[in-house]
Amino acid sequence: MSRQDLISKLEAKAKEEILILDGAMGTMLQKYDFSEEQFRGERFSDWESAVKGNNDLLNLTQPDAVRKIHSQFIEAGADIIETNTFSATTIAQGDYNMQDIAAEIAEAGAKLGREAADAADKPVGVLGAIGPTNKTLSLSPDVNNPGYREVTFDDVREAYLEQARAMAPHVDFFLIETIFDTLNAKAAIKAVMDFREESGEDIPVIISGTITDASGRTLSGQTAEAFWHSVRHAKPWAVGLNCALGAKLMRPHIAAISKVADTRVISYPNAGLPNEFGEYDETPDQTAAQLEEWAKSGLVNVLGGCCGTTPPHIAAIAKAVKGKAPREIPHPPRAMRLSGLEPFQLAS
Repeated sequence: MSRQDLISKLEAKAKEEILILDGAMGTMLQKYDFSEEQFRGERFSDWESAVKGNNDLLNLTQPDAVRKIHSQFIEAGADIIETNTFSATTIAQGDYNMQDIAAEIAEAGAKLGREAADAADKPVGVLGAIGPTNKTLSLSPDVNNPGYREVTFDDVREAYLEQARAMAPHVDFFLIETIFDTLNAKAAIKAVMDFREESGEDIPVIISGTITDASGRTLSGQTAEAFWHSVRHAKPWAVGLNCALGAKLMRPHIAAISKVADTRVISYPNAGLPNEFGEYDETPDQTAAQLEEWAKSGLVNVLGGCCGTTPPHIAAIAKAVKGKAPREIPHPPRAMRLSGLEPFQLAS
């Protein structure tokens, strides 16, 4: 099936029901408890630095595990899955001295997602996951030098462009996710636009920010509505929030985006907040009950899970929202909409 045919099928389905996204790849990989040697595999047995924790590397060294996790989420009910490429950029892979193989890692992750999707007995979309990197363009890492940045906008844009090129042949969407710094997201958006121009391929983009705490703002200080104003020009296929918060704390921020976004709304919260051991205690039924209320309230078009969510969580969510109507996309009047940390609207 061609990319456009698959997207058309998903769009048709999205008009009738809430689409289901997968859950947490990282959570599932942690269950394997791979050793340093297993992370390395034969190819990287003599690598100069430790690589345990580099989950994206597992696309090359433990591909069967990654593919199996994708398949488990599809079997649980996922209509769309995210590739294991959250950190597959030269910037993020620099922590492991693997920046030179970042594109290879990204391509391998996209292929594994595609293989699992193509093996399913229903249309399944593949989202090429593009994470925020471990650098920020809006904030200085040096408290004594507020103007200092470890990277430039062009550095980040180029890293994302390389990742997009590597994943493009195998994905149906680009997913710019877990955005804590909107300027980083803008670099990713620019990279996607540059890719479209150079390739002629108009791969849709999905954008998902993250509200970091009870303040209701991203790490770089924007409210959910201001964040939407900042990325609306990208004309995303869907926009929303993921990570950092569980469904209970995320709800008001999703509601804020739901009111103003003239596109689909996507959300995939954590399984509650982590306990003192960094683990997630929220059960599949608990998560599903909260997201069922979101569906009844008409807040969302796509639902899934982030940290701590497993195939049973996704299966419970799919069951809870089955038969619930998707959010109706609003058509706000034409206006000038700007944002800094807060949104601003000047009516026509």
